[in-house]
Amino acid sequence: MKTSVLQKSMRIILGGLMVLAGIGHLTFQREEFQAQVPRWLPSSPEFMDFVVVASGVVEIGLGLAMIFLWKHQIKVGIVLAIFYVLIFPGNISQYTNGIDAFGLDTDRKRFIRLFFQPVLILWALWSTGALKHLMNKSKE
Repeated sequence: MKTSVLQKSMRIILGGLMVLAGIGHLTFQREEFQAQVPRWLPSSPEFMDFVVVASGVVEIGLGLAMIFLWKHQIKVGIVLAIFYVLIFPGNISQYTNGIDAFGLDTDRKRFIRLFFQPVLILWALWSTGALKHLMNKSKE
């Protein structure tokens, strides 16, 4: 599927942000990201760290795929959108448990953050042409 220059640029930007976030998971923001591990999962420090590291590796992989696998951009966009859906419970957990991280130090800020996940999902789908592809498929 052909995408516009704006879509391509936004796909590459999102890919870069994913790589940066993934690096943060593995290094300088590792503890911060543990705040987003849902509290209904095992709460041992080792398990929580594993979840953060594993999701960081996935984020780096998806970010690189967004940048370099342009021939498969629709599939990559769908997979990234699914990833955003799968990690959303962590954002909900951070809000419902009142956990401070990333400057989200009030319930209001944590609540507002919840509305950015759909934006990321749409960004992934739109920038890769997956949104148009899925809409065309639903018309068939």
